Amino acid sequence: MADLRQSTKPVLQRPPGYRDPTNPGRPPVSRPPLRKGVLPPSFQPRRSRKIFDTRVCSCIICIFLLMMLFLLGILAGFIYLWFDPKFPVFHVQSFKIPTFEVSSKLDGTYLNAATVARMEVKNPNSRLTYRYSGYQVDMTLGHGQETDLGSTTLPGLIQVKGNTTSLKIETHVKNQLIDDGTASRLKARFKRRDLVVNLRVKTSVGMVVVKGFEIGMLGVDVLCDGITMKEIDGGHMPKCTIRTLNWINLN
Repeated sequence: MADLRQSTKPVLQRPPGYRDPTNPGRPPVSRPPLRKGVLPPSFQPRRSRKIFDTRVCSCIICIFLLMMLFLLGILAGFIYLWFDPKFPVFHVQSFKIPTFEVSSKLDGTYLNAATVARMEVKNPNSRLTYRYSGYQVDMTLGHGQETDLGSTTLPGLIQVKGNTTSLKIETHVKNQLIDDGTASRLKARFKRRDLVVNLRVKTSVGMVVVKGFEIGMLGVDVLCDGITMKEIDGGHMPKCTIRTLNWINLN
């Protein structure tokens, strides 16, 4: 009877995930991660349509800008042909040195000089008015190793179409130290009236198209170099060179 009772005893069930310490067996197999389901094409975002719309918008903007530049170019060409702008013309009318003294002292040789010059400024345009911001004038003597004759400033002015204006320029130097060789050369040339004079003017020029509308200002250098006293005394009016933007030379 005891054997029968032992055989009818219920067997205990192992819980899920139980591992027998006496029989390690195979390690548990890891399951692969679940993959996300792929959406059908009808549910995917429409990126291609957005890229297409962006490209079309960019093309329209580029075409609009090109058309605007083309129209502006036509307008600028029409304005240029209509107004036919020309640079002002500068001439040296006269040049005098009322005071020219070279004196030798114990500590060196000194120059005292005063000059009076007249410069003619002509506006050759028939439809444009010029506005000058002001003039910075420098005068020198000689070539290469030049001797300073002083500088001055003149106020700006407005020059209407076809107008010719004469500018009076006065400079002076006092007790300017020079070397003996330069002093003797200047005295000899002053007596012979063949002193070489250089007159240089810096200014800014603007073009008044209509009242209240102006184009400018453009920096301009006026160079009147290598002028001799005999040349001016003979009634000749040397023409000056205009330089702008550091590379355009207009005679």
